[in-house]
Formats: sequence, structure tokens, C-alpha cells
Amino acid sequence: MDANDISGFFSKPEDLNPDKYLILDYYFECFGNPETAAAHLCSEQSTAQWNRVGVDEDFRVEFGAKVIDLQVEKELPGLSCPIDKPMAGKVSACRVKIAHPHANFGPKIPNLMTAILGEGAFFAPGIPIIKLMDVEFPDSYLAKFEGPKFGIQGLRDALGVYDRPIFFGVIKPNIGLPPEPFAEIAYQSWLGGLDIAKDDEMLADAEWSPVDLRSKLLGNARKKAEEETGIRKFYLANITDEVDRMLELHDIAVKNGANALLINGLTTGLSAVRMLRKHTKVPLIGHFPFIAPYSRISNFGVHTKVITKLQRIAGFDSIIMPGFGDRMMTTEEEVLLNVHACLEKLGPLKTSLPVPGGSDWAGTLPKVYEKVGTIDFGFVPGRGIFGHPMGPKGGAASIRQSWEAIKQGISLPEYAKTHEELQVALTAYNAYAATAK
Repeated sequence: MDANDISGFFSKPEDLNPDKYLILDYYFECFGNPETAAAHLCSEQSTAQWNRVGVDEDFRVEFGAKVIDLQVEKELPGLSCPIDKPMAGKVSACRVKIAHPHANFGPKIPNLMTAILGEGAFFAPGIPIIKLMDVEFPDSYLAKFEGPKFGIQGLRDALGVYDRPIFFGVIKPNIGLPPEPFAEIAYQSWLGGLDIAKDDEMLADAEWSPVDLRSKLLGNARKKAEEETGIRKFYLANITDEVDRMLELHDIAVKNGANALLINGLTTGLSAVRMLRKHTKVPLIGHFPFIAPYSRISNFGVHTKVITKLQRIAGFDSIIMPGFGDRMMTTEEEVLLNVHACLEKLGPLKTSLPVPGGSDWAGTLPKVYEKVGTIDFGFVPGRGIFGHPMGPKGGAASIRQSWEAIKQGISLPEYAKTHEELQVALTAYNAYAATAK
């Protein structure tokens, strides 16, 4: 690529119509000239060849991705991540912003991801290390997507919960428990004050626990709990499956009484989520299997914030994400970026309820609330409810008591003196945490 070729992939931001472009923020490490590498990155993900032989034309003007900002952050003695094919020479660590015309792929999630996360970006000459850190979408592009059907306000309206976080619980044991006792412990958790009892992300339409039977039993248990408490509840049924079965499983589960549905959107594909969003009559909630292989390496892959935005665009009303617990191996900064990606303005799309999760219980709720800084989040213990020594009812009650202590400005140990379920939780889970270290 010569100097004239390179210049065709650079532009001043003010020379572009912002409605026509996504702004892609990449970190990359390159050998050789960073400007040449950035031009290759633009070329490979858009107009790899911009004219026919012997024809005076240039498709880059309208269809080419263009560098609008390039910063060389530092020089490195070698690549920050090892690769199987050794490359020698000086390495430049760079941050680049690229304006990519969305007419190249349209409002289609598979085509969008092919352009910004595909062969072009990850096999660009001279760039062995690259990570997509963020994407900015113009409102005109976002308006072509449906986004969440219910959003945070719709979830709150459905549950009648307006003044606190929404409390989820992952029914445990998650794998191996037959549907009948599974429904019973969900019922007990609802009696204790849980808003949403959910299937684990690994429990879907199993032979020993089919969605049809499980959703009937849980649907009936939910309705019974609502009658006894006078409070609305959700049963969140997992319908993750082969894509050609998911509409059928949606209809079965909803007919049987599931009033929210769980989908592992990264394993089914976000296009499947969008398909369900157009069909669904109940909220869709996403889980994060497959996120770490894409995102965990700090300088390679795609930042989880981008994945969160894409899930919201696809139509998830709530997004479960790796949270603050040590087991999740996610920095506080990254968790909060994902929370913000659910709550920030994203064109005309509704907000999604962020649910940072992983090894939570009554004792972690104060810190999670403090870090998130808003009541607009979901709190999702598993064993913190269903492993409580007083059973799921006691576990759910301990979560509600923890919130009451927060609301009243009382420390958990002090509040626990008059609330047995919270006291038992503090004793049991603090002891467990001490032995796990």
C-alpha cells in the first residue's frame, strides 16, 4: 500500500456525515508504520479493492472505512500477547478511531459483527494483536433496531417493584434436581421475598427436566406464591437451544406460566435473540456464557462493553454479566462500564436492567449497591439463597433484610440482631468465605 493508497483511508471527522458512520475504537499492536497498519485495518474491513482494473473509480469515498484519529501510545519490545507465528521488529501500541459507513452492512447484527469483528479486522496485515474497545452508533442507525421490548420500566411495572433493586435467584441445585423438587424450592424462595426465580444458564430442555414439564410446575408454583403473598413474581425459564427450536420453546414455556425467558445469546447468536424479540410476549433476559473467550485477554478480542451494547440492541430487557466477585475475574471498572452500557442513552432504545453476578449473597449486597450507585440493577445470588441453612425461604428473606438494613442506614451485623435469616446468612457465608481463601 503506497502513500496515495493510505491517504484514501484517512479523513477529518468534520468532513463526514455522522449519521452515516459507526465510530469504532480499536486498540492494536503493529509492526512497521502505524499509519500503514491503520489504513490496512480500514481497507480489510471495507473496500479491500476500491476500483476495477483500468477503470477510473474509487469506492473508498462512499464505502471505505476511514481513520479519524490515530494515537501511538507507546513502543513495546515485543507483543503483549504471545502468538503462534513469531514476528520480529519494533512494536507500536496504538489506539485508533475508525468511521465505518453502516450502509456497508445495514441494521443486521450478523453483518455488523462480520464487518467490525471479522476477518478484515483480525487478519489485517501487520496487526497481530487487536481489540475492539467500543462502538458509537448514530441514532439514525439504532432507530432501525427494536431493542428491548420492556426495558427496566417494563420489568418494574410487571413486578410492581419501583423503590429497590430487583432480586433474582438461581435455583440450586442447578443440574440434576428433578422438576418437582425444583419447583418446590423455587416456590419457597418466592415466599421468602424473591422477585425472580430462574433456571441456571446450563439447564435448558434436558431429557430429565424438559422445558414443558418444568415450566408447568414452576408456572403453577409461581401463581400459588403470588396468591399467597399478593405480590407478583417471575419464573425465568431457560429456552437456549438450537435456533430452529427456540420459538417453539418460547410458546411452550409462556403457555405453561413462564413469564420471562433466559437466553444464552452469545451461544445462540444475537440474531436469534432479535428473532425472539420480534415474537415474544414476555421479557427476555440474557446470560453471558462464551463472553470470556472473546474478551478476557486485555489487549485482544472485544471488550465486554461492546458485547453488552450488542445484546441491548438485539433486544434483551435485562443482561446478566460478570460481576464484582473475585471468581468473576473482572475489574470493577469493567463491570461498571457494562452497567453503564445498559443504562446510558442508546438512540431510541429502552434501557436494559444490568445484573452483575457471581457468588453474591446478603452480605455482598451493600457493596454492590454502593458500586453501582443506583437502584436500577438486578441482584442474582444462587447458593446465597438456595444454600442458606434455613432453606430458600430463609435465603430470600436474608436478601430482603439486607436491603432493609441498607435503606435504613444500619449495618448488617446490627440489623441481623433482630432478623434471624440475615444473622444465619452472615454466620454461614462469612465462614464459607474464610475457608475458601
